[in-house]
Amino acid sequence: MPDQPHPSAPTPKKPVGTLQIAALAAGYRAGHFTPYDVITEVYRRIKERGDDGIWISLRPEAETLASIGEGDPSLPLYGIPFSVKDNIDVAGMATTAACPAFAYQPPVSAPLVDRLLRAGAVLIGKNNLDQFATGLSGSRSPYGAVASPLVPGLVAGGSSSGSGAAVSAGLVSFSIGTDTAGSGRVPAVLTGTVGLKPSRGLVSTLGVVPACASLDCPSVFALNVPDASLILSTIAGFQPDDPWSRELPTSAYRERLRVGVPDLELADFLGDEPAKTGFAKAVARLAGLGHELVPVDLEPFLAAGRLLYEGPWVAERRAALGVFTDAHPEALHPVTAQVLATADGVTGAATFQGLHALQRLRMETRAAWQAMDALLVPTVPTTFTLAEMAADPIGRNSALGRYTTFANLLDLAGVAVPAGLTSAGRPHGVTLLAPAGSDGLLAGLATAFHESVGGDAGATPYRLERGLLLAVVGAHRTGQPLHPELAARGAVSAGVARTAPVYRMYDLGDRPGLVRDPGGDTIEVELHRVTPEALGRLLVTIAPPLGLGTVELSDGRRVQGFLCEPYAIPAATEITAYGSWPEYLNKK
Repeated sequence: MPDQPHPSAPTPKKPVGTLQIAALAAGYRAGHFTPYDVITEVYRRIKERGDDGIWISLRPEAETLASIGEGDPSLPLYGIPFSVKDNIDVAGMATTAACPAFAYQPPVSAPLVDRLLRAGAVLIGKNNLDQFATGLSGSRSPYGAVASPLVPGLVAGGSSSGSGAAVSAGLVSFSIGTDTAGSGRVPAVLTGTVGLKPSRGLVSTLGVVPACASLDCPSVFALNVPDASLILSTIAGFQPDDPWSRELPTSAYRERLRVGVPDLELADFLGDEPAKTGFAKAVARLAGLGHELVPVDLEPFLAAGRLLYEGPWVAERRAALGVFTDAHPEALHPVTAQVLATADGVTGAATFQGLHALQRLRMETRAAWQAMDALLVPTVPTTFTLAEMAADPIGRNSALGRYTTFANLLDLAGVAVPAGLTSAGRPHGVTLLAPAGSDGLLAGLATAFHESVGGDAGATPYRLERGLLLAVVGAHRTGQPLHPELAARGAVSAGVARTAPVYRMYDLGDRPGLVRDPGGDTIEVELHRVTPEALGRLLVTIAPPLGLGTVELSDGRRVQGFLCEPYAIPAATEITAYGSWPEYLNKK
């Protein structure tokens, strides 16, 4: 855990909130706080969370604070805290790949780490991962499973589980992960962050423990697309001594694009109807931005994705670790060992058969790109809890990768963007994909989409304050019947709070009514951020006796909320004692 704080410094003029890069840079310029304040706050947050499985190793706090004094305020990432997945080399820190017996001390850092440090970024530590980056669950590590900061008990996804969770929980501004089968995108949707998977070869993999060297690429987790794009521009660049590095042409965003969309009725959400509905809304939102939607047959894409684990590429994973795993079989996580064991039956003939099958599928999908500029898919078909993943670690891991495993095999770039919570209270999001070299085009498209759903990411309480806070008591809460009306208007979840002790709650039949009364009590509410325009559109759908008013919270904040007209109270049953609408429904 972090060291004791450095000797006291002047109190910041404003508290450190969101760690979005632009917000920190603006705070520095205005003198609201300093990098010292930010890094001190980061370590406080880490300590407050305790043993959450996010970290494998942390830099000592005193060392990190001392490094700030050597920085140049004119640098583009001056004072910006970040972390890296622990399969990426950092000089002076062990690289474990989530396997203690494999740990080694690298003499130099990965080039991408050096680029970030030279730009002024401040390294906090190294994040947990699915062992050897083999898996999409976030629970295959001797350092513990990582839960999503968004929903207690939900997997954070893998293999870059700690990286996604660190950004989501407000512990770093960005984190560098890796992506072979979806490891830079699955954790993004499950932690409510942006996951940018660049074109292969755009960022050097030198100093990165290989999973499948021919497919690997570093990835970026951030709180918005501009932040992720800024980091990509910092770490990208041709590396002559990296055999996988390459120079690529770039393509820019255009206001009107042809976006391929799979048939919603044929898309597989594994029976998760709220996830299906969420994706349908995302499709409609994209159309609302003025883009042309074109149908696409996903089957050749999915067939290519199945080759990653059903074809010979699992042998490439095994080859990268062969000497170590042969000498230390007991060091492997049981599920990792089970996955790698399937490589023993891969023959030379099977390898060429797989390569030829992939080439045929590349030709099939190439035809689809004649009709579209980008492809929209759900990032994951559904979500799982830690317990559900433990019950079927291989089957459910494969399910999470349904819409991600084909990207690197087909040489695509991608950006995963959060789209809020479904009506079931689970995170969902979309991934935008395009051929290698389309990173700029995708960044523009993903930015426009993300801004249309609020432009915010991560878990509370460190989110950027945008729009109006709306307190909802019952029927509009996550999982309740009217929540889809709220979600459809771009509302972004901002957590749960309690009112000041001056309210009473009544059962109006299908929804609760909140009435201000000096003799009342505190009532639980769910907070959402909405634009004034969206709140106005929502208001006209609210039937009497409810109306919009000011709700006072227990921490003194005053927010918008739905209050009940007193005339309806005599005919209603008071349920204040239950403290919340969900609790009342559970006991009813």
